[in-house]
Amino acid sequence: MSEDHTHVREFFTARAADWDGKFPDDGPAYAAAVAELGLREGDRVLDAGCGTGRALPELRAAVGTSGVVVGVDLTWAMLAAAVRAGRDRDGRLLLADVGALPLGSRSLDAVFAAGLVAHLPDPARDLRELRRVVRRGGTLALFHPIGRAALAARQGRRITPDDLRAESNLRPLLAGSGWRMTSYTDEDARFLALAVRED
Repeated sequence: MSEDHTHVREFFTARAADWDGKFPDDGPAYAAAVAELGLREGDRVLDAGCGTGRALPELRAAVGTSGVVVGVDLTWAMLAAAVRAGRDRDGRLLLADVGALPLGSRSLDAVFAAGLVAHLPDPARDLRELRRVVRRGGTLALFHPIGRAALAARQGRRITPDDLRAESNLRPLLAGSGWRMTSYTDEDARFLALAVRED
């Protein structure tokens, strides 16, 4: 495990038990973001960096009982919190690194990733790995329930020009990883970048 992974795992392990309690009002933002993925009955979707599984019920509702929902996270404590919340009923949970997914190539229709990009040790590599597991024309949603400015204010910091989620940085990063950005929203109430896999 890399040093970056150790730091991420320690950060989220320490916060897993009360993570959902800190953000009790995020549900509608998750639901709206999942709706924009355009999932259909029977689709196969990955929640990359699923944490406590807050998106899993919405993803399951979108793909129905015939669809496949998989949640992957690097931190066992977050997955355990998802199980305690009963969200393992909505999808299969896997302890894995999004940079080395135990999934077949082109096996999915879409990827949902909430709050993930800022924690990736090698964003270009990891976005290529997410691309690998998605079929041609499949979609990616990079989401956060609040926008960049609101998040920075919450954390007591300022947005810097090298912020990975700035459109001017994210668009070329996605393009270099085989994704074409189709929409970008950065408002106080949410951050959502949508992209399509290109070959």
